[in-house]
Amino acid sequence: MKKSLNREGGVLVTFEGIDGSGKSTQIRLLTEWLRDRKIPFHLFREPGGTELSEQIRELLLHSSGPMDPVTELLLFSAARSQLVAERLIPLLKRGDLIILDRFFDSTIAYQGYGRESASPDEIHRLNHLVSHRLRPDLTIYLRISPALARSRRAEEADDRMEREEDSFFERVALGFERLAEQSDRIVSLNGERPVEEIHRDVVRLMRSLTD
Repeated sequence: MKKSLNREGGVLVTFEGIDGSGKSTQIRLLTEWLRDRKIPFHLFREPGGTELSEQIRELLLHSSGPMDPVTELLLFSAARSQLVAERLIPLLKRGDLIILDRFFDSTIAYQGYGRESASPDEIHRLNHLVSHRLRPDLTIYLRISPALARSRRAEEADDRMEREEDSFFERVALGFERLAEQSDRIVSLNGERPVEEIHRDVVRLMRSLTD
């Protein structure tokens, strides 16, 4: 495995995109590819990955009562801090490979642009704190139109995020686009192509880290 860009020593790869972008499918195909080649890895999701973070996830995605946007922002951040401190940093210090379904880019896109709970700069500063200064070596962003993503979610929407209005996801998509423009670590892939074609691009990116 090549030398990590983060200070912990291991390699952290994150997947980002709006709900319905195909992240889950591409993560599944990637982990199958890694297993076939006997490349060890750890897979986590956000929010989640620890007992406390999973409890927060339940509140965030399945609570029935109203939730203030700032409260939502802080809960996502709390779940991330626990995951990073309890699981990610120890594993990266061992030199391990971690695949993570969402990280702090989602907070900027969803809670910043989508909810407008705080400015992107304010969330950047919060992310720096709750990520314990950890950053991904590679972020794979699956770009997809909000309209196509909506059609994919139509029969699967089962949490409070997935049930949001179209205008919300349009703002979230704009947030991801701006983040991709600003950071070299974010590689944008056209998520509207055939699944196997996207997977080949993901594998190509992973080979640059693992060969």
